Amino acid sequence: MKRLVKVLFMLALAALGQPAASAALQMHATAPDFTLRALTGPTLRLAEQRGHVVLVNFWASWCGPCRQEMPQLNRLHDKYRAAGLVLVGVNIDDDPRLAAEVATRYQLRFPVLLDTDKAVVKRYDLGAMPATVLIDRDGRVRQLHRGYREGLELTYDQQIRELIKE
Repeated sequence: MKRLVKVLFMLALAALGQPAASAALQMHATAPDFTLRALTGPTLRLAEQRGHVVLVNFWASWCGPCRQEMPQLNRLHDKYRAAGLVLVGVNIDDDPRLAAEVATRYQLRFPVLLDTDKAVVKRYDLGAMPATVLIDRDGRVRQLHRGYREGLELTYDQQIRELIKE
């Protein structure tokens, strides 16, 4: 079943390669707004986070690199939350219980938002899992990272520090 979900997701991402969708996420442009229900806690609207540096991490339970990255995201959340970083994970699984299992297993301390209908991930046209978007205090996309490899959190750390200083 997990394999089928993964194949269907990859096909859906491939089908989204339309020019209009690609234009949705451009560097230094305003990040597409969204409102998503949180796994626990209140609904979150991206536009309401203006004034904060925002890291949005798109992930799925079936994605090995996503799970590998979770402890690093927890550390970044803990390190920079008081300095104004808002870190949110956007889970794209169809079943919220899968997101809840991962959130519990990794003791996630940042909000996990549910994009079960894939509307937000389609608007962002990311093409890879995980995908991380860094947004400045004015709501503009400043960095986009597709995929995860060990050590990438050091790049996130540097980019977050730079955006907080601005």
